[in-house]
Amino acid sequence: MKYPVYLHQAESGTFSGFVPDIAGCYFAGDNIDEAIADAHAAIDAYLEYQSEKGREVPDAGTINDYKDDEDCRGGIWGLVDIDTSKYQGKAVKLNITLPQNLLSRIDTYVSSNGDYTSRSGFLAELARRELLKHS
Repeated sequence: MKYPVYLHQAESGTFSGFVPDIAGCYFAGDNIDEAIADAHAAIDAYLEYQSEKGREVPDAGTINDYKDDEDCRGGIWGLVDIDTSKYQGKAVKLNITLPQNLLSRIDTYVSSNGDYTSRSGFLAELARRELLKHS
């Protein structure tokens, strides 16, 4: 999931910012690269804490969702890509039944599409998208 992050530069040349989708999630660094790395660490720590408490991972909005926010003027935007699957609880093996032709099409699609690393990842992502529509 790609979380938008907002950065601004201080007079000293350092950078700091926040993650609009995660209240209270701030980060900083001596330069942009360090600030983005700190943003990744801050988001990771927040999501780890939420996971330990059994809470859901917050969805990432888009830069467009926040571009007109008065707190987001005069700075720059970035995106921090976080693999949120590790915060969704431990994997559980299950046995499902699918028609052979459908399973074959899924496997062909997964092997030719770099967005998915496995059949399970593909099915899980589709389930997340569908559930998000109805939440």
